[in-house]
Amino acid sequence: MKIGFDNDAYLEMQSAHIRERISQFDNKLYLEFGGKLFDDFHASRVLPGFCPDSKLRLLKQLADQAEIVIAISAGDIEKNKVRGDLGITYDSDVLRLMEEYTKNGLYVGSVVITRYTGQNSADLFKTRLERLGIRVYTHYIIPGYPNNIPLIVSDEGYGKNDYIQTSRPLVVITAPGPGSGKMATCLSQLYHEHRRGIRAGYAKFETFPIWNIPLKHPVNLAYEAATADLNDVNMIDPFHLEAYGATTVNYNRDVEIFPVLRAIFERIYGKSPYKSPTDMGVNMAGNCICDDSVCREASQQEIIRRYYDALRRFLTGLCSDKEVYKLEILMNQAGITVHDRPVVDAALQLEKKLGVPTAALQLEDGRIITGKTTGLLGASAALLLNALKTLAGIDHKRHVISPEAIEPIQKLKVNYLGSKNPRLHTDEVLIALSVTAATDNAAQQALDQLPRLKGCQAHTSVMVGSVDMKIFQKLSIQATFEAKYEKNPVFSL
Repeated sequence: MKIGFDNDAYLEMQSAHIRERISQFDNKLYLEFGGKLFDDFHASRVLPGFCPDSKLRLLKQLADQAEIVIAISAGDIEKNKVRGDLGITYDSDVLRLMEEYTKNGLYVGSVVITRYTGQNSADLFKTRLERLGIRVYTHYIIPGYPNNIPLIVSDEGYGKNDYIQTSRPLVVITAPGPGSGKMATCLSQLYHEHRRGIRAGYAKFETFPIWNIPLKHPVNLAYEAATADLNDVNMIDPFHLEAYGATTVNYNRDVEIFPVLRAIFERIYGKSPYKSPTDMGVNMAGNCICDDSVCREASQQEIIRRYYDALRRFLTGLCSDKEVYKLEILMNQAGITVHDRPVVDAALQLEKKLGVPTAALQLEDGRIITGKTTGLLGASAALLLNALKTLAGIDHKRHVISPEAIEPIQKLKVNYLGSKNPRLHTDEVLIALSVTAATDNAAQQALDQLPRLKGCQAHTSVMVGSVDMKIFQKLSIQATFEAKYEKNPVFSL
């Protein structure tokens, strides 16, 4: 995979910048930490070279100064809200996050339950945490938030919230997902610290949009594509332009809320420490792009992938047509179409020629490998085998899976698991290949090529099952799927 982002420089520059921001206040900074901490795969796709766990590495560099507070909304606990990517509830994710942070040498100081109105499930969760020896604090809903500034910045507003006891100069406020109350928690703490004579600071750490690259740069457009369901819009920061005469990029929600934040800062401090939403950020990612053309190409591919994913979810009733339309507009702004994704035309042209579902994959050197549905293999499974044989230099006429490995799997599927389809999926092909590799050197050579599929682009001419989707994801193959059923879904249920 071509590299367009210097991850080592990023970690060094980012940690130094956060330390500098801490020193601007009374050695106390509340850092709202947005996005995914352990698995930021969006950033790694649009900024090739960015490690998915870069944020975790960053925090580990600051471990001696930092403590973590995890925020979770009482409403999310009550609704059993689930993280779509992990399939676990937010309250379970709090425990997972605490375990992961601690395992990596980071100090988790406490948990704060936000927007509390007496929910019984929140009480039970608090009791559970306290029995584990975890400190838990409670923050409440403030009537008129965020516009009723006199009430918010008063003893009946932030003053009613529990003061979170912290012991280190950098307090990282994180959460299982959006809408958990991270910003409100930071601002509440500023109010309480000020009452105690401490001039604490607030900053926001979000990777995207990147403030110091152009508004319509594909990296920033890809962020809009990733948040199309939220209707986020990148925009020029008007407050920064007015204050400094410099053009920077932010997004609509931060720009819209800034006048309120500035008023809260003025109410607490007498003067706002920031003149713009951009001032509040500490993101240095834009300074670490080392090959702009690589990042542009990667981001354009990400926008197309997001478009195909929206088409698939629209077909299955999981998103509205508005999301699809927005992604079409973003593709127009980026000057791209689906035909800028070579594997799309390769798969569709082969399907037109053969009349069966097909798939295509582009190797790192640009070669296009294809696969088709047969009586034995699905298109995705055939593609995977063909790609591995190509990478291993094995003749395509050479079988790398023995019939003895395939037959028991087909028998199991049809005779015992009730499947009408004896064809092997990608996971079953990999199992069969592994079994054959125990006695066949060619199969072992093919299996050894799996790491080389990381970052490859793929496309299938029909929608595939969840099993094949997960295998593509686990192999880090960046796949798209035509929004078309192989069979009429009404009759295949």
